[in-house]
Amino acid sequence: MAIVAGVDFGTLSVRVSIVDSAQGRLGSGSAEYPLHRKREDPDHATQSHADHMRALAEATAKALAAAGVPGSSVEAIALDTTGSSVIPVDAHMEPLDDYYLWCDHRAWKEAAEITAKAHELHLEAIEWCGGTYSSEWGFSKLLHWLRHNPEKRGRMATALEHCDMVAAVLCGITDPAQAPRSICAMGHKWMWNAGLGGFPPESFLTAVDPLLAGVREKLNGRYQTSDQIAGHLCNEWAAKLGLPAGIPIPVGAFDAHWDAIGAGCNIGDVVNVVGTSTCMMAISDQVTLVPGVCGVVPGSIHPFKTGIEAGLSATGDIFDAIAKRAGSSVGALSEGLEAYRAGQTGLLRFSWDNGDRTVLVNPELSGMTLGWRLTHTAQDELFAAIEGTAFHKRIILERMAEHGVPVSRVINGGGIPQKNEVLNRVYANVFGKPVLVPSSEVTSLGSAIFAFLAAGTFQTVEQAQAALCPKFRVVEPDAKSSAVYQELFAVYRKLYFSFGAGDELKTLRRVAAEAR
Repeated sequence: MAIVAGVDFGTLSVRVSIVDSAQGRLGSGSAEYPLHRKREDPDHATQSHADHMRALAEATAKALAAAGVPGSSVEAIALDTTGSSVIPVDAHMEPLDDYYLWCDHRAWKEAAEITAKAHELHLEAIEWCGGTYSSEWGFSKLLHWLRHNPEKRGRMATALEHCDMVAAVLCGITDPAQAPRSICAMGHKWMWNAGLGGFPPESFLTAVDPLLAGVREKLNGRYQTSDQIAGHLCNEWAAKLGLPAGIPIPVGAFDAHWDAIGAGCNIGDVVNVVGTSTCMMAISDQVTLVPGVCGVVPGSIHPFKTGIEAGLSATGDIFDAIAKRAGSSVGALSEGLEAYRAGQTGLLRFSWDNGDRTVLVNPELSGMTLGWRLTHTAQDELFAAIEGTAFHKRIILERMAEHGVPVSRVINGGGIPQKNEVLNRVYANVFGKPVLVPSSEVTSLGSAIFAFLAAGTFQTVEQAQAALCPKFRVVEPDAKSSAVYQELFAVYRKLYFSFGAGDELKTLRRVAAEAR
């Protein structure tokens, strides 16, 4: 028997779980931190490293109290984070700025330039991330920072993903060359590929912009999968967290990737990690490139499989925005949605409020709802938004299946499916297949699994999953509702690709930006 701490940094809060290898989760604690947005710039989204670390200490104390165990009993700690959330640091690993959070889309122009240059120069790495580079990813965010912070450029020693930064800090690492580098993070968001020699060549990066000269060399460090040890908890942070100094910390990863492991993901599964956004995770024994899918990376999600990631740039964010505009909450607005029937609102809603992550990979798109009438309500829009996110996910599932990724089961992970049965029912009906929902929440359970591997409690991911992952309950599709959604999906699919490829929504964004 062993006890570990699993940490999950989400978009608005960090959650720490204290987990026993025999009894499961003993207790959890969470703490919030602010997300900095700007009304005059909807693409802006940043967070403070200091806020993250303060919240981690608070959440750890709460988790230990809830679990009723002393910190001295914890044998390892593992951490996952959002991504690509990028922070530039100096030669002593001190932050030069706030994180460019994953949902910061200011770098959409830089992403388009990277994509265009990659195709012009026939860069093979671009095919591994679906053929299009995204404003949500590392190089585009870093280039945007370099262009807009000339007074700080000379002090930048490197840039780090959040999962690597927090692991380095907890390990007391102050030399960028010794920093852990998650293959999960760098493979999916930075075009790092061991089989292609690591990063794209210097000649490509400088062809995009001379400001990227030398960046390839600065992104040094130890590139490893999450079954490897990033380091050990240093004295300073052992005291702040109330945990034993010297306990192992594995190389980190993205929250959705480890949530998929915590949800029991195996070959043939697609896990919808439904939260603020949605990540759709799959693993494969084969290396299968999928056009428009934002990452195929050997060693991600599962250290000995190929991880495949896709998803929506906004899900819970859309539901929250609809509720806020109505002066309500998602919980209040959801009351009565269980009585809604498939397609009854007459609305077709496209979940592009934060751009399109997959399969169009286009940050210049905006949310769109068709079919409005004067009698429609905010509750109607919320139900249509749930249907719309399901239609979008079906587009992705079909793209995966078309290119050889097995899709035998769909698992609804993340926080929202635990609280919204209407969403689970709509998804099953839109997909036309059963949806599996973990019987209990899995957030931070994936982190605990990798902490147990670091502690040597379990020898394989599968062994840990068998001991710790919750059982599923099955939401079956309704044949009548599925038939309605089959008809509506044909309309959705046609409009998804026609509007997605058109200039109409881009023009609206451009005109609005000019007006601001």
